[in-house]
Amino acid sequence: MDFMLTQEQQELVAMARRVAREQVAPRAAAIDEAGEYPDDLMAVFRDLGLLGTAVPEAYGGSGMGTLGLCLAVEQLAQYCCASGLILLLTRLPLVPVLLGGTEEQKQHYARGIATGTLRGAFCLSEPDAGSDVAAIATRAERRGDRYVISGTKNWISGAGRANFFTVAAKTSPEAGAKGMSVFVVDRGTPGLTVAHKERKLGVRGVPVHQVLFDEVQVPAANLLGQENQGFGLVMQTLNAVRPVVAARGLGLAEGAMTYAVEYARQRHTFGKPIIEHQGLQWMLADLAVRLEGARLLTYRAAMEVDQGRLGKADAWKLSMAKLSASDLAVQAAADCLQILGAAGYMQDYPLERHYRDAKQLQIVEGTSQIHRNIIGRAIMEGDIRW
Repeated sequence: MDFMLTQEQQELVAMARRVAREQVAPRAAAIDEAGEYPDDLMAVFRDLGLLGTAVPEAYGGSGMGTLGLCLAVEQLAQYCCASGLILLLTRLPLVPVLLGGTEEQKQHYARGIATGTLRGAFCLSEPDAGSDVAAIATRAERRGDRYVISGTKNWISGAGRANFFTVAAKTSPEAGAKGMSVFVVDRGTPGLTVAHKERKLGVRGVPVHQVLFDEVQVPAANLLGQENQGFGLVMQTLNAVRPVVAARGLGLAEGAMTYAVEYARQRHTFGKPIIEHQGLQWMLADLAVRLEGARLLTYRAAMEVDQGRLGKADAWKLSMAKLSASDLAVQAAADCLQILGAAGYMQDYPLERHYRDAKQLQIVEGTSQIHRNIIGRAIMEGDIRW
């Protein structure tokens, strides 16, 4: 597999790196402290075309796919994991539309994402349903030419700024996973309320909200794909964005390590820079090995998604990327904070923010335990062979 970047991809990385250093890095601490969505950075990403990185050219994007989006996210997340999430949210709520929407819907929502005139949110998690997707309780009842949606969605990233929501609901509750459907619902539809804003440990620049659906009526045309076949659509959507979550982990780990290495070159103990102490070198060496492995898994996973491999047979590759990079981010943040010692524990340094932000990655889009289940099942069933 060829991991050499094309000239276009190299230019994308250079642009994203420049934006990350010049625009994102100076704002990162303030974004975290305020806990508010950074509309100014969103405008920067829009003006540079980053919002349309993974949007097909037919719908106004640059058509650089999941790999292109991962490359950009990786650079931004080195300084601000929330900024990486902003770009991820150009993909997550849009995938169901691209997979199951009409051409008119694709033109409207995908072009709106690419140009920054629309923002979306993906409504799946509920108070009693997260990893167990089939356990969602939100209902969508067909009444003539409309569906009526009722239920509660929790921890929805970007809901506060979203113009539309892709929503998973049960159309045949007695059928379990086989009775799920997915809808696109515009903000402002009567009965839809973006409610309680949660207080988060990290990634505070993209708040999460509870979203309430109280007898929300949408046209039957707002159904994405086929009725009662939404479970597959949801799982393909989650699979499609797992490399992008992994890219956030890569970027966070790279940012933490870069800062810790520079600090270790300047900080002296026992008459020499602390980077010359073998104990610290071994910590960094172990992280560097894991980082390179996670990067290869992430880029491979992105390529798989861009080739349309989103099904169960390929899910283990996507899970490996997400698991590897998420766990790496947590370890890198912890070890690099340790290298800074007391300074790392202070809010004047970025490592405590990396430490808080990293934990989210082991929870969203499938917990680390769920991904171990997926990989373990693939081994058991013979999908993974050596």
